Amino acid sequence: MNHLSTVSAAVSTSLLDDFSLEMTGKDVPKLEEAAGLIPQGTRINVTFLGNENLRMRLDAARAVKRLGFVPVPHFSARRLGSRADFEQFLGGLRADGTGTDVFAIGGDPTRPEGPYEDSLALIESGLLREYGVRHVGISGYPEGHPAISGEALWSALRDKSAAMAAQGLDGGIITQFGFDVDPVLAWIERVRDEGIALPIRIGVPGPAGVRRLMGYAARFGVGTSASIAKKYGLSLTNLMGTAGPDRFLRALADAYEPVRHGTVKIHFYTFGGLRATSEWIVQFRKEALA
Repeated sequence: MNHLSTVSAAVSTSLLDDFSLEMTGKDVPKLEEAAGLIPQGTRINVTFLGNENLRMRLDAARAVKRLGFVPVPHFSARRLGSRADFEQFLGGLRADGTGTDVFAIGGDPTRPEGPYEDSLALIESGLLREYGVRHVGISGYPEGHPAISGEALWSALRDKSAAMAAQGLDGGIITQFGFDVDPVLAWIERVRDEGIALPIRIGVPGPAGVRRLMGYAARFGVGTSASIAKKYGLSLTNLMGTAGPDRFLRALADAYEPVRHGTVKIHFYTFGGLRATSEWIVQFRKEALA
């Protein structure tokens, strides 16, 4: 291995030194199955889906903690029916010792089901800090959002960063996944130019079926042109195949500059399952250092 390859391998693995994962409330058995492959202390986000109830979300956060990981429960602003619902979830997390780190997102519904229009409203409510939250994750969209204008996204990012700072809350950004490193790094550079110094976790799909990846990409407005697909390693002629983020992470490692881009880590969307993603990470790290 030459010097440049050694540097690239080192950066590839350093980006994965503190990766995070995502699961749903129904994934507790899958997390238990994969637990031995995941480093203790790993941050694991627990999504807020419309077809899951409070008990499932609390149980999932408890399971994450019981297995030695850091639970990061999601709050979907537009899915919260009332302030009481918000406080009930926060209170349950505080009682279980699972609510110091959370993730605030607007959510899928077009219209709010209660008083919270977006994640900024959750932060500005003051309830997060009141119930013991210390770290708040927020979303970033390097390729934009299909239903929100680019300037509105930038304004929201600035406002949320400022609101967290005003309340003494630590924070971080987790990006939507993508298949092309270039727009991700360009977006990070603008984040820094905007004066936002929050750590960033780049969203990456774990290994999954090509058809599934393409479906999620279409839903979230992620670019999948022929050139991008080829760069990532997606076969548009074999939708029954699978693809992992190998090429993406190597390209990221080659272009990532800590001084220019700030603190950057990886967040895995486990579309293909927690175990498959965890096994892939173990293997990738071995190959990168080989």
